[in-house]
Amino acid sequence: MKMNKNFIIIIALTMLIFVAGCDSEGVNQNVEKINSVNTNVQKIEVYHFHATAQCVSCKTVGAYAEETINTYFADEVKSGKIVFAHINGDLLENKEKVMQYGVTGSSLWIGVYDENGFHKEENVNVWYKINNKNDYLVYLKSIIDKRLAGDYS
Repeated sequence: MKMNKNFIIIIALTMLIFVAGCDSEGVNQNVEKINSVNTNVQKIEVYHFHATAQCVSCKTVGAYAEETINTYFADEVKSGKIVFAHINGDLLENKEKVMQYGVTGSSLWIGVYDENGFHKEENVNVWYKINNKNDYLVYLKSIIDKRLAGDYS
């Protein structure tokens, strides 16, 4: 079967964009292992880290995360229990947050402060849900609900 040269280029570019947004190098390397223990959750940070130049997938991950927070957790944001932000990792002013989370590229991170300290995790599953907005929002809501309850599983 003869393939069209443009088709091959489109496939190659699509794969490049996907890989750039979804650093697959050791998916679990950036996840801090935490036991599933009910603790007193004091605050949750949900951060969309990105570069100055963002692809469509990177923008979607951030937009859907922000929509999830605004739709389901407005009261928690208002009280300060949940913080959400888009953080440009290329800017020097954000270096401390990038270092705290161990960010290496465009990503969505959840940080939980509880009686045992600070726990962080990169959620790579959101990248697989960007083609279905409702699925993304329901999924991320369930993760944040778990974290609010002190469930880190």
